[in-house]
Amino acid sequence: MKFAFFVGCTTLARLWGYEIATRRTAEKLGVELVDMPGSGCCGTTYLETLDHITALAIAARNICIAEEMGLDIVTVCNGCTEVLTKANKELKKDPELREKVNEVLAEVGRRFEGTVEVKHILRMLKEDIGLEKIGEAVARPLKGLRVGAHYGCHLLKPSDVMMFDDPEVPTTLDELIDITGAESIQYPNKLECCTGPIMGVREDVTWAVGLEKVETVKKYADIMVTSCPFCYLTYERCQLVQESSPDVPVVHYPQLLGLALGIDYKELGFDNNRIDASAILEFMED
Repeated sequence: MKFAFFVGCTTLARLWGYEIATRRTAEKLGVELVDMPGSGCCGTTYLETLDHITALAIAARNICIAEEMGLDIVTVCNGCTEVLTKANKELKKDPELREKVNEVLAEVGRRFEGTVEVKHILRMLKEDIGLEKIGEAVARPLKGLRVGAHYGCHLLKPSDVMMFDDPEVPTTLDELIDITGAESIQYPNKLECCTGPIMGVREDVTWAVGLEKVETVKKYADIMVTSCPFCYLTYERCQLVQESSPDVPVVHYPQLLGLALGIDYKELGFDNNRIDASAILEFMED
């Protein structure tokens, strides 16, 4: 099983642990993630409000690379997933718009054909590999570990575009956590936004909202697990800027899964996590 791997800017620049954990867990499950030569920024979630055609062209250029590879795309960023999915669907549906974007793409020698799909890593794990196969591969269950799952907005919404899980009562990340032997617990305001998108203009609000959620998770769970680099950065950073940190480990889902699959802690990029998560090792069964 092969996919074109769209890592995204933030993960590449700041969260190498997320990338390496994704690669190692995919390899362990028999999935080949192939680098996309020449890929760039997805176009960001807000660019379309400034220049729709330019935003589509930037996203479509990346999709074209996967089309040339003959592979569907796997992403690890919720924002990238939404941007690429939305552009892919919009251009497939609207021939007139597609031609306008292809006129732009022609300047760099590319043309959007609409032959591939875009999937977040969580969707690929559940739909293409399947919970049963993942469960069979679990070598060291994380029994007794309580996990607060955070989905992130762009993974689920707009629901008519993403068409993934129930946007109001999602279960995919919870199921993927449970398959590791850990327990995904329910907690108040579980689907609340991390407010990362306003970090640049109201940083104080981002840290306050993030801290409130982290402190809530601490009442119910041992760690927080995310599936988005921006959400991860928010929940980690909001703790680090405090004089007294709640010290709730924030973990990328592939890191959690990798441990359950028997991959060594050091091979999963935990050195990149700024809040020590080594307490997880106490829950690993031999």
